[in-house]
Amino acid sequence: MSVSRRAALAAAIAVPVLICSGPGSAGGSDAAQGAAVEQAVDALTRALLSADGPALDALVLDGLSYGHSSGQVQDKTAFIETLTSRRSAFPNITLSDRSVSVVGDDAIARHIFTGEVVSGGKTSPVHIGVMQVWHSDGGRWRLLARQAFKI
Repeated sequence: MSVSRRAALAAAIAVPVLICSGPGSAGGSDAAQGAAVEQAVDALTRALLSADGPALDALVLDGLSYGHSSGQVQDKTAFIETLTSRRSAFPNITLSDRSVSVVGDDAIARHIFTGEVVSGGKTSPVHIGVMQVWHSDGGRWRLLARQAFKI
């Protein structure tokens, strides 16, 4: 899938509910939970691409810490507003070298994020590493933290 960084974030929010075995508990097998986290990552990517505010809102926790490779850190409100206002947009995003590790009600997802970002009328390539921390919240995986880093 080809998605930009912000598009990926919007996409993740586009898929509002990823059901786990029970509220407040990741439950299920590690493989099943890993697959559910991968689905949440893909949903976030779709929400980033489409700048879907309601989807983004559903996919991230209120205490979100969203770190960019530039060092900028945004909270949930700033993260969603930047995408939905189209101050930054992702025409395409591709995630590669993906991995997920589930630990109880939390999961760590890592990948390489490649694509383009349009900001201030300029299109720039993006090729960064990303680590995301997901939390099982009420039976669905939601993003708690994300940190990008330059490769």
